Amino acid sequence: MAEPSAAAPAGVADSGPDVLLATKLHVPRPRPGFVPRPRLAGALDEGLARRLILVCAPAGSGKTTLLADWAPSGSRPVAWLSLDAADNDPVRLWRHVVAALDRARPGIGERVGPLLGPPAPPSFEGLVTALINELAAQRGDGEVLLVLDDYHLIDAQPVHVSLGFLLEHLPPGLHLVLASRSDPPLPLARLRAGGQLAELRAADLRFTAAEAAALLRESAGADLPAAAVAALAARTEGWVAGLQLAALSLRGRADPAGFVAAFSGSHRYVLDYLAEEVLDRQQEELRTFLLETSLLERLSGGLCDAVTGRTDSQAMLEQVERANLFLVPLDEVRGWWRYHHLFADLLRARLQQQRPGRVAGLHRAAAAWCEEHGLADDAVRHALAAGDAAWAARLIERHFDETFWPGERATVQRWLAALPADLAGSRPRLCLVRALLAVAGGDAEGAGLLLDAAERASADAEDEPFEPSAGKAASLFVNVPAAIALGRASLAELRGDADGTAAFASQTLAKTGEGESMLDSTARWLLAMAEWLRGRVVEAEQGFAAGITGWRAAGERYSAAFACHHLGQVQRARGRLDAAVGTYQQALEITAAPGRPAMPAAGIAFVGMGEVAYQRNELEAAVRQISEGIERCRQLTYTQPLATGLAALAWIRQAQGDHAGALQTMSEAGRVAPGPAVAGLLNPVPAQRARLQLAQGEVAAAARWVEERGLGPDDDPGYPREPEYLVLARVLLAQDRAGPALTLLGRLHAAAAAQGRPGSVIEIQALQALALAAAGDENAAVDTLAQALMLGCSQGYVRVFADEGAPMAALLGRLVAAQKADHDVARGVPLGCLARLLRAFGEPPAAAGARQHAAAAVPGLVEQLTPRELEILALLAAGTPNPRIAEQLVVSLDTVKKHVSHLLGKLGAANRTEAVTRARELGLIP
Repeated sequence: MAEPSAAAPAGVADSGPDVLLATKLHVPRPRPGFVPRPRLAGALDEGLARRLILVCAPAGSGKTTLLADWAPSGSRPVAWLSLDAADNDPVRLWRHVVAALDRARPGIGERVGPLLGPPAPPSFEGLVTALINELAAQRGDGEVLLVLDDYHLIDAQPVHVSLGFLLEHLPPGLHLVLASRSDPPLPLARLRAGGQLAELRAADLRFTAAEAAALLRESAGADLPAAAVAALAARTEGWVAGLQLAALSLRGRADPAGFVAAFSGSHRYVLDYLAEEVLDRQQEELRTFLLETSLLERLSGGLCDAVTGRTDSQAMLEQVERANLFLVPLDEVRGWWRYHHLFADLLRARLQQQRPGRVAGLHRAAAAWCEEHGLADDAVRHALAAGDAAWAARLIERHFDETFWPGERATVQRWLAALPADLAGSRPRLCLVRALLAVAGGDAEGAGLLLDAAERASADAEDEPFEPSAGKAASLFVNVPAAIALGRASLAELRGDADGTAAFASQTLAKTGEGESMLDSTARWLLAMAEWLRGRVVEAEQGFAAGITGWRAAGERYSAAFACHHLGQVQRARGRLDAAVGTYQQALEITAAPGRPAMPAAGIAFVGMGEVAYQRNELEAAVRQISEGIERCRQLTYTQPLATGLAALAWIRQAQGDHAGALQTMSEAGRVAPGPAVAGLLNPVPAQRARLQLAQGEVAAAARWVEERGLGPDDDPGYPREPEYLVLARVLLAQDRAGPALTLLGRLHAAAAAQGRPGSVIEIQALQALALAAAGDENAAVDTLAQALMLGCSQGYVRVFADEGAPMAALLGRLVAAQKADHDVARGVPLGCLARLLRAFGEPPAAAGARQHAAAAVPGLVEQLTPRELEILALLAAGTPNPRIAEQLVVSLDTVKKHVSHLLGKLGAANRTEAVTRARELGLIP
């Protein structure tokens, strides 16, 4: 952020969040009377060789002044951040850190900032990792000094954890400096033991007699007797705040020795005594100004005018600074200041003692000015301090959208925690705020209760004007009845209740007014979700596609990316894998602008592309895409895409032969997935886990899960529960209960075919073929499998068959035999499709985590087969003549003959029949 222009009119301070952020990034300048301290600057220079420099001492010890003098003295750029209590919101803190580093390394903010959302990440390791990588990549540009001042104000564990992660992985060229009144909860002992911590403590910061003499001479304006200097240094124990106050009190005194002898005792006593001395010597007008403005964390001429009722506050602030009364400028043009923290505390205490009746009015005036200038956090704080909780509640409601959606959830929670409980339950918009926070935290039941409370409060509440700071179009709460209906639609969607979702979404649209775009677009998205839950995938695809277009036009990149997630799933349900890949590529275009890092939401696209690659048995591509997607999805608040990615990775590991790794990964997917109340279509992980157990022979465990879910073969399940009932069908087959399995699969097939869901039909028919084979009807089994293959082969379906294991491999062998016999239905299966399937079954598993091509792991071969030779081998096993192989693989006949010749030589076979026999002995084909 740029600081206020030096051309700003004198006496006029800009306001607004951007300008106030600039004041936090401003490196303070030494005040009049500053005394250089080369011994401490040298210690700080030596500390640059360590991982962390910690300056830790009580208030008034000169920490900020020391660092502000030392930091800019070298050639390295400085990223400075003055912390305050609001920085306990980790999103806000890291946004400010990124802004500070962007000043030292321009461009970092643009490249890394999107990782902060919206939506906000659940952890900040991804963001910190990106920062580390950016700084490491710019190592040749020199070192950067990052100073975090007043770190004692931070008590949020997520901030400590993320800063600890930065410390643990500090890139070369970045120096971290903390100033604090107390030890931060970081691994200081370990850093100290490893020689990676440089410390300056209270004892180090105490002024020596020579330094005290220089300070008193500069500030008091005259040399003092050595005895008086020694006495002051001793009485204040070298504490600079006490020395500065003493210097102010000494100005113009005829008997400095007598004054020095008049006080003794602790820091607190010295401070109180000297502060009284300093204040009492000011004119009444200035003293009143100091007291009345002390409740402001930052001061500008306009803000002080509003609070005090004056019109000359800019001139008064400049007078206070000239008097050296602990006023610290926060920019270069004297537009914003703050009082030294200790001095402010003393002024506030005195204001409360002497003029308690003025405090609430002063806070009220400050709140009004901050609200007018868009400073929501300050406005809420002052309204609460004024005792006007209702006003604070209105401010929270009005500024919710601009605070929550960019990710500052912790700030909203802090606001709500400060309100009286009865007020939070009596205002419908506050209930809606709490309901949304409950949904974000995964508490669907709590959200439902809060929506009930919002409805009751809405019936009793008086109608009052509401103007959201984000604007009518961008607010969810501009229309309370519509927002309540929308909340109920969202909860119905999570439960898989298609009718409820559609009904409440329609209510939302009926209640939405003109220009309420966020409510309108979200309701239409939920209508598309309802169609998907009903299994009406054509209508759902149209709805999601329209939503993507609208959100992209409105610049809502995250919403558009998430709609791509659902659109891709619907297209896969329709058996349109190519279309799904196109949708996921569109999501990447939305979330990854050229030359900038991809948003965390890009993980959704990578996971989707990886799932398609896995279905097509492109395992290397699947591992690469899903792994990248998982890392990005870990930064998303909504965890379902992460759970989906982990479940897909589990199946890849299963396909690679790493069964233990597959179960471990699937368990992690279960831990991050939504709760059991979420419908199986939206949370397929529990069903995927049970299916994986079946694949590993754990029939009893899968059967227990089926029983716990209350699934029965005579049920008539709706589409949202289809994944669960397909697991039931597999359990029935594993229990040799082919009859009930066929009955259940028949109902599922009829529903999928009627609704035009080929993705479901392919999987159901594959299971029907296995069930028919188990029932002894081999011809029907082969025909059904052939139908499934013909439906799926054009889009590259492989793993839906291969993951069924040995029974499917055996049935595929019968299909190959039927093709050789020129069976009518079997003849329609493309040879290339059979080759891909035979390769999937014929690949021996590779080492987990480092998969090589299957041929590389086959013992008994002097020279391993190439991928093309494996493909031709599968076609030879099917009895395919060379001309048809050439046609199928789109190569010349001579090329096929060469491949066959090489293949025979590698297998030590004299002809095709011997080659196929030898390949089966080696496990290359089933």
